[in-house]
This record gives sequence, structure tokens and C-alpha cells, in this order.
Amino acid sequence: MVLIRLTPRRLFWLKGVLHLLAALPLLWLLWAINAGRLSADPVPELLQFLGLWALRLLLLTLCISPLAKALKNGALIRVRRLVGLWCFVYASLHLSAWLLLDLQLAWGLIGGELVKRGFITLGMLSWVLLLLLAATSTQGWQRRLGRRWQRLHDWVYLVALLIPIHFWWSVKSGWIEPALYLAVSLSLLWRRRDKLLRLAHGFYKARPV
Repeated sequence: MVLIRLTPRRLFWLKGVLHLLAALPLLWLLWAINAGRLSADPVPELLQFLGLWALRLLLLTLCISPLAKALKNGALIRVRRLVGLWCFVYASLHLSAWLLLDLQLAWGLIGGELVKRGFITLGMLSWVLLLLLAATSTQGWQRRLGRRWQRLHDWVYLVALLIPIHFWWSVKSGWIEPALYLAVSLSLLWRRRDKLLRLAHGFYKARPV
């Protein structure tokens, strides 16, 4: 039974509300910076803030499909791209803050960090995958890629595993919060275990001998 029918008008307003809610953390961050509410060493705090919101929005995208099925309201799927793009925005800001503020565009140091630190390697790989998903999220790319589009966008499940691990490995103390995010991610992936097994089987069969 559909509790609320999403007419085009209601969907328009729902998207507007979601845009506003997704932008609120950035507005708060700008206020906090101007008001001097960050710590004496603000860069790690800024990195964690942006990274956490990227992770939260990523997990929210994985919640949309089960919620649409539970409510029997397929129109909810149409907000998934919006949330996914906001996830990419926060992930890109997280990466930019690391490059500009933490490493100050020292490209030699950046290469060394990518090689030496596993959590940075995972984070960069996750961002590249998110970039591909965001760049091909339009209906035009969906038509161009055909069946390959869905196969490409199934890589979001790998990202949903890599980013919580990236978070866990990046923290220097306290494992409870990253463990909770990883548990949520694993529970959302577990709901899709049949699909993931099919994807893994298809990938195995497609490998060159």
C-alpha cells in the first residue's frame, strides 16, 4: 500500500527539501569557520566533517531502494541520483581539503602518501569510482551505455565497503564510530546479498582465462 503518492509536484518539493537538507552541513561549516568554532588545529576536523557527510549520504543512497520497496513507492528511486551527487560533492570537498590544506599541493608528497598509506589509497580509489558514477548518472549516459550502465553503477556497492574501511583506518583513536558506520554499510549490503553473489559470479565468468 502506497502511503503517499509521489505526484510530479510532490516529487519536485521533495527534491527541494533534500537539496536544502544536504546543503545545511555546508552552511553550518561556513558559519563555524567564520565564528571561530573549529579547534586550534582545524584541518583534521574539517576533513573528518566532510568525509563523514560523504559517507552518510552514500549510505542514504543505499537506503532509498529498500525504502521504496517497503513503501511500494517506486517514484522514490528518482531522488537517489540527487543524494548520490551530493555524496560526490562532499567527497570532492574532502579530497580538496586534503590536497589544499593538509598537503598544500605538494605533489611529490601526495604520491608518497598514496603509496605508503592504505587508507588514502582506498579513499582515492573510492573517489575515482564516485567520479565515474556521478559523471555517468544522467539519462543521456544511461542511453549511451545501455546494459553497461547498470554494471558500472553496481560499483557503488564496492564504494560502500571501501569508504567505511577508509574511515576506520584513518582514525588514530576510537574505533566505535567507524565500526558503527561499517556495520550499517554491511547490513545494507547484506540485504542485497543475492544480487552481489550474482555480480560476483558474473565477474568471475567474465575474467579472461
